[in-house]
This record gives sequence, structure tokens and C-alpha cells, in this order.
Amino acid sequence: MSDSLPLRDRYLALIDEIVDTTLKGKISSVEQVYQLLLKGVNPGTGEVFELVLSDRLSTIQAQVDSEKDELKKAKASRSLRAIKTIQSQWQRWQENNKTTEVIVSAVKEITTASADERLATFLRFTDPNQKYALNSQQLQQLSKSLQQFAQADSDLQQISTGINRGLASWQRLQDHLVSWMYESQQSLGFGGVPGESGPWATWAKQVNSELPQALLRTLAIEQSAIQFAEQQRSITLADWVEIALILQYLQRGLVNWFDQQAYNIQAGSKLSISTFLTFAVIWSQLASGFSSIAAVYSNAASQIMLQILRNFALRSYFPLYGGIFASFSGNYLRDALDYLDEPLRRVEGTQEKARILTLLGYSQRALGQYQRSIQFHQQALEISRHAGDRPCEIANFNHLSRTYVQERNYAEAINNSQRALILSRQAGDRTGEANALINLGYSEVMHAQELEQVEPETYEMAITYLQQGLKLSEQLGDIQSKALCFSSLGIAHLVIGQAQEAIKYLEEGFKTAQISGDLYLQGRNLAYLAEAYYHLQNSEKAVYTGSLGMYLLDQIASREWRQPAGLLTILQGQIGTAAFQNYLQQHRPKIIAVIGVDGYDYIPQLLARYTQDT
Repeated sequence: MSDSLPLRDRYLALIDEIVDTTLKGKISSVEQVYQLLLKGVNPGTGEVFELVLSDRLSTIQAQVDSEKDELKKAKASRSLRAIKTIQSQWQRWQENNKTTEVIVSAVKEITTASADERLATFLRFTDPNQKYALNSQQLQQLSKSLQQFAQADSDLQQISTGINRGLASWQRLQDHLVSWMYESQQSLGFGGVPGESGPWATWAKQVNSELPQALLRTLAIEQSAIQFAEQQRSITLADWVEIALILQYLQRGLVNWFDQQAYNIQAGSKLSISTFLTFAVIWSQLASGFSSIAAVYSNAASQIMLQILRNFALRSYFPLYGGIFASFSGNYLRDALDYLDEPLRRVEGTQEKARILTLLGYSQRALGQYQRSIQFHQQALEISRHAGDRPCEIANFNHLSRTYVQERNYAEAINNSQRALILSRQAGDRTGEANALINLGYSEVMHAQELEQVEPETYEMAITYLQQGLKLSEQLGDIQSKALCFSSLGIAHLVIGQAQEAIKYLEEGFKTAQISGDLYLQGRNLAYLAEAYYHLQNSEKAVYTGSLGMYLLDQIASREWRQPAGLLTILQGQIGTAAFQNYLQQHRPKIIAVIGVDGYDYIPQLLARYTQDT
């Protein structure tokens, strides 16, 4: 075969040669066919070969189907078998040469992309959602290949340099990926005291490059990534690529490590969720900051953020029903919602988008933004329905039910929970069914209360739904649904005047929410516990539970902190300031165990703020 022939003709000749050699009996094994392909097909030209092979297969198949002459038909059948052998060995060639193919393809696409598209093209090949995302070894090969073209194009040299620096920085960071967890018993460093401890500070000490080190230090002292980006007027493409690789490898490394701690309640999925969201927020903030520097850097940061969210949305532990509040204090939660919302508007309807909108929706409900919550869930509902994501569709009916209860629109709450129940049973979605039962029972209790129906039998069916939901969530081992069910049962019993029974469920709800890590449910259970104790004239426990609930709800910026604050203010007026302070002091050790000394000291300030606001 002459190398001077056009590629298509060369590959056609190669296929015909293998078929002819097979028909002459000179090929005795499939290994020979594979070796001929290995020798004859150039990396990076697989698409051309595949098209030629497909055409040849169709032509010979047509001959077999239409040929009437027995001898000619037999020869065509033997040719067809030979073509199918080539096809099977071609699949083997593709698998074995995929890495080379991807690198060749990456080099081709990056070098031929326009200057504005070059960075975005490079980032496509590091996207973890791709079937063949380049690993660190392959990135090194890509860097070497780009250098062959780099003399005439400084952008290519910059990308190559950025890759090398990023991989070198990651090499130094690997051994310190989770060392900070053992140095100080604290969360991911997205809360707590800023400064020299925590992950960002630890990582900053390991990085030699000036700009990545400055970014990590900025995050360590909890300063804005937006302002950091806005100040980088002289940032180079190499700097940007290095930062991108460092943050990408840190995020993926943490998620991989946390995913392996599945049975560790302090780590596992809660910290994986926290990691996904935190890095997505950082990239979104960088996108916002870089928008005043260069559109190419801003768009690339948004691109990485969406890659992270898409990867997160497809994880088995994606929190369709809540529980993200363990990851964020109030400011971080608000940032997450603000900075994830805007870029998502530019994404077309996808399954991943529906899931992220679900998360944004129930988070807005916790903040008291009920209309925004409903809008997010309705959007997610429509997208998930078109995407065929039934669990997500059911989750959004359930969330809409819950949000409509908060809006006191009980008819819509009941309607959405009934739809969730029907769909979940049709789909065999047991988690969705458990939540639908909980929401239906809860909606009907609140509706009956609004209608001032006081007869116990009015509430029996609603309580039955809640009990069924609890039983099902226990069978599933679903901690989040179980926490919601205990909470709903407690509130339902409180509504019908059974305060002692309510306390039993609310206390279980608080403990279960602590395990699931949902600060919103913890605060909510404590707020209603305070009401139950108040009804039983147990002022001491009302002060303790109300103070804790008020603080926790304020920490996630939920408007519902005002509910226990109002009760505590009334109680303080009834028993006197001295007695109130005495009860707080008695429970100081228990309060500090949950929210720390700073939290305990902040309780009087919160009460003063409530009094000023009212």
C-alpha cells in the first residue's frame, strides 16, 4: 500500500488486502488481522477507517442478500465473515489505542482551535464526565506533544507550561490531601476559625507557584475568590491552567477519599457532598471575578463549575431530599445558591440541571424564600420529566408539597404529595414513596388545623400516613427521610394538642437529623420542642431547646429562627430575666457541646436582634 494514496483509499486497500488474504487461506488467526490493523492504521485517523469499514461491510452484506448465483454467494459470504473478523479486531484496536487516539485528538483540536476557544477545548479533555478523560500521565504526554507546535504559537507553550506546573504542584500536594483532618478535628475548613489551620492553609504551604499559593491563602482566611480574581490583571494562560489542574485534582482527590469512608459517619457522603458544592461555588466565584479581566477565563471557570455539578448530580448520594446544610454556614449557603443559580440559567435542560435545581429549591425553602423555591422545583419537575429521571420528578413533587405547606396552601400541598405517592408506587421508588406518605400526612394535619377541626378522628388517617412513612424509611435505612418523618409526627401531635407524644417524636427527630447532618431539621425540631415544653409549662427545657433551635436556624440563614426567638421573648417576659439567664447557665455545658462557646455567647445577641426587629 502506497503512503501517497489518500487516507480513505489506503484504508480501503488495507481492508480489501486482509479480505483477499483470508480468502486465499493465508490468515490462520485473528491475531494476524489485529497485527495488520496495528501496522496499517495511524493513530488519530480511526474515524476515517471506521467509515471505510462500515461502507465495505454494507456493500458485501448487500451482495450476500441479493446474489442468486450459489458460487458467487458463497464467496461473498466468506468475504462477509472476513469483514466481521476485521470489525471485531478493529474494536480491540480501538480499546487498546484509545488513550493514544484521545491524545492525538486533543492535540489536533487544541492546535486548530481559535485563540478564544483554545482553553475551553483543553478543558474538555480533562472533564471527568468524558469516557476517556486524560489522567496525569496522559496530560504529560499531551504537554510534550503541544510543545512540538509551540514555537509558532505562544498560547500552546503557555498551556504546556501550565500543565507541567499544575502536575508538579499536585505531586507535592498529594501526600497532604487529608493530613489536615488529623492535625485538627474540624470540618472541611469551609467554616470555623480562618487562618493557619484547615485544608486551604495546609495546601498553600506545599505549593511553590506564587498565584496558586495566593489563591489558597485567600480561601484559607475566608476572603472572596471574586476579589482575588478581579485583582489578577497580569495572569497568564499558564497560571490559569496550573490553578485549574490544582483545584480539579484537589476536588477529585477529596471526593475519592471521602467516598471510600462510606461507613464513617464523620466523613463519607456528607463530606463528598460538601466538597462538590464548595469547589463548584469557588469556580463560580472565580468566573464572576474573571469576567472583568478576560471573558475567556470567566467562561472557562464556568465550564469547570458545570463539569463538577454534572459529575455530582449523577452520584448515588446526590441529596434529592436534603441534608446539605451540614456543609455550610449561613453565608456559605447563600453564596452557594447565588453563585450556582446564575450559570445554571445558561444551561439547556438536562437531567443534571434538574437535580441541581432540586437542591437549590429545597435550600431556598430552608431560607424562607418560598416563591423562589417553588419556581426552582417547577423548573426541575419539567426538565426531569423530559429527561426521564423519575426519582428526580417524584422528589420535586414531594418538595413542592413541603413548600406549599410553608406557604399555607394546603390544597396544593396535598395535591403534590398525592401525585408523588402515585408516581413513586408506579415506579417502585421506595424513598419517594416514604417521603410522599410523610408529606401527605403532614399536609392533611396542617389543613385540618387550619379548618379548626379538633376531633381526633379527623387526624387519624393523616397520622396513619406518617406512621407508614416512618416504617418504610426505617426499612430502607433512609436516615434523611426518617428524620423528616419524626419531625412531621412531632409537629402533627403538637398541632392536635398531644404535647407529651410530640416531644417523643421531636427528640428522636433531632437525634436523627444530627446523624444525617441536616442543620435545618435539627433547628426545626428544637424550635417545636420548645413549643411543646412551653405547653407543658416546662420553662427550663423550653429555654434550652428554644435557644439551640434559634441559633442553628440562624446559622443557615433560615428565617424560621424568629419562631423560637419569639417564644423565648415571651417566656423571658413571663419568668423574668434572672430566671431565664439561670436556665441558660444550667444548660451551658449541653449547649456548648452542640454549638460551642461562641454560639452560647451569641444567644443573647440573637434575642436582642429579634426584639429590635419587632
